[in-house]
Amino acid sequence: MDKVTRGLVLRETKYKEADKILTVLTESDGRITVSARGARRKSSKIGAAAQLLAFSEMTLFEYRGRFTLREASVIEMFPGLRADISLLALGSYFAELLEYVSMENVPEGELLSLGLNALYAVSELKAEPEKVKAAFELRLMCQAGFEPALSGCAGCGAEPEQAFFDMAGGRLLCEECAPPGLSRLSPGVLAAARYVVAAEPKKLFSFKLSEPALKEFSAFCERYALAQIERDFRTLAFWKQVKSV
Repeated sequence: MDKVTRGLVLRETKYKEADKILTVLTESDGRITVSARGARRKSSKIGAAAQLLAFSEMTLFEYRGRFTLREASVIEMFPGLRADISLLALGSYFAELLEYVSMENVPEGELLSLGLNALYAVSELKAEPEKVKAAFELRLMCQAGFEPALSGCAGCGAEPEQAFFDMAGGRLLCEECAPPGLSRLSPGVLAAARYVVAAEPKKLFSFKLSEPALKEFSAFCERYALAQIERDFRTLAFWKQVKSV
């Protein structure tokens, strides 16, 4: 049975002589594995759509829970990423995060939209990569069920004059309630975090921070995401390596 859906390729793996196995985040079925037969041939009509970070309308043949790519019409290839190794590495990190938190056989329209908006922002809108990365990480944790509690001190309920944050517990604490060793948040970083958690999707990246505050915010969002997921990502390490070259 054929079905039509839109999907973003999160991972591509060479298979046999000319095929690929794709991990695709779709609107209708969440994360799925797709066989792309002949995609590595130069004459393949599905070759472009079978590339990492290609977003396409796909016609899939489904048989016993397995999908084969029959036809595809590319919607967006994010050319700005493919022309810059640092941005491509960042996009690959976004894809690895999306693959990790997405689910199979569950509609993932919001998750797909978040990924597409982040990729488009760095590729075509030339948004600051550090800002997009930070906002993507924090908003992704919200959508994955790890939204941090930022409205007030989790201990006493008061608005903290000096804010501290519990990375493992995902909660804000004031100076009196915070145990030793917690990270301190500057007012600018706390305001940015609150904005990202509550912002409309189209305005997610529409905030400004000074360079020092952006570095602090980026470190905060990365630490929080990794603390919740409890694992490292090879694509993140590679991005950090190439962005400094």
